[in-house]
Amino acid sequence: MTAMRLYNTLTRSEEDFTPGADRTVRIYTCGLTTYARGHIGNFRTFICVDVLRRTLKYLRGYRVHHVINFTDVDDRTIAGAQKAGMDLRAYTDQYIAAFREDAQALGLEQVEENPRATDQANLRAMAEMISALDAHGHTYRSDGSIYFKISTLPGYGKLARLDAEGMKPGARVDSDSYAKEDARDFVLWKGHREGEPSWEFPDVGVTPGRPGWHIECSAMALRLLGEPPIDIHAGGIDLIFPHHENEIAQSEGATGKPFSRFWVHVEYLIVDEQKMSKSLGNTYTIPDVVAKGYRPSAVRYLLLSAHYRKQLNFTWASLGQAEEALRRLTDFLARLDTVTRDGTHPATASRVEEARRAFAEAMQDDLNTAAALGSMFELVRALNSAIDGGELGRGDVPGIRAAFDDFDRVLGVLSLRQAEDEQPPIPVEEIGRQIEERLAARRRRDFATADRIRDELAARGVLLEDSSGTTRWKRK
Repeated sequence: MTAMRLYNTLTRSEEDFTPGADRTVRIYTCGLTTYARGHIGNFRTFICVDVLRRTLKYLRGYRVHHVINFTDVDDRTIAGAQKAGMDLRAYTDQYIAAFREDAQALGLEQVEENPRATDQANLRAMAEMISALDAHGHTYRSDGSIYFKISTLPGYGKLARLDAEGMKPGARVDSDSYAKEDARDFVLWKGHREGEPSWEFPDVGVTPGRPGWHIECSAMALRLLGEPPIDIHAGGIDLIFPHHENEIAQSEGATGKPFSRFWVHVEYLIVDEQKMSKSLGNTYTIPDVVAKGYRPSAVRYLLLSAHYRKQLNFTWASLGQAEEALRRLTDFLARLDTVTRDGTHPATASRVEEARRAFAEAMQDDLNTAAALGSMFELVRALNSAIDGGELGRGDVPGIRAAFDDFDRVLGVLSLRQAEDEQPPIPVEEIGRQIEERLAARRRRDFATADRIRDELAARGVLLEDSSGTTRWKRK
């Protein structure tokens, strides 16, 4: 089997990836900070990592133990809850529920673990990691807070390739995020402030307060995935510094072992050639996209249409193109039902096998989804030509469908579209009644009524297709 290659941000190079013990791949992905609903930029990362997960499972045959956390306590969640006049847990619950809804709509596989930072077991793990950092001389205390002293870790800055001379020894930062490359001591545990949630673990020397953002992921990753190094740590490219750099410092400072073998980062999604920002009003959510008349399966397709390490420009026109590309695939699969000739053709089996090889090679070449999709469309073109020329038989169809099923186990777009089609915008029973009324109108040559029924259904998102005396419907 061809080796799988993954780009490792830590080494700035592609490397052969092999699993850990028992052919199990341990993955940690930084999840949503639950102060707002996730937007399509967030979901570019989650969808690309979902495809990484699927590639490891279905192409490589590895077991996967995957953690995606919820950051439900940090500066922004606390500020949001206070502004809303809500308890922190209730405030973040609503965004966790929205994430689960959007994740299902986008076809994300359910991962093995979805921890919350405020789960008691995770808070305990954070406190114990801080205690280990204390024991290794990496911390100091000031005004009730506990800080990581970056000068005590010679390798600090290796992920982000920071200039050691540009660091600010003795300077510290209390906020959970700070300016790029402004490396300074960062807070591990914030001393208690009036109006903020607070926890304490006196048995390990952690006084009342709450965790800083960075310690949360370090502690949850190692508590749930076991001894370091884990196999893959993933997230958006914006997290390389300070978040992932500080995770490495904490984890390696506490354990004395490498934290993760591979670091996988997904590039930015931009919108109309601009960075997403609330001030520009372009941080679209999945409900925003649906309200515009597009479907989540088209979003998933678009977010996979470019390599994960390249910036992708989102436009409404590009989403329309994704919808059309996905329709070409589903129309081809529907066309297979029209094949009536008997027999099989060796050339068809050969084309299918060639597409399978090209698809697998692309996905194992640092998740080249664009090339993988290209191999699928090349197969569609060849097989459409074969159908046109009468060179495809019913015996060929099962092998073709099996190939597309296998492609989709990795990409997850066709099954998502099928699930959407099975949940039309109006009840199936009503569609059936309307089709019967239309057929009755046509039989009595009342074409005006038949056209009105067709147009009304189209306006509600259901298209009718007449063929060989029968009528099929599909979602618009």
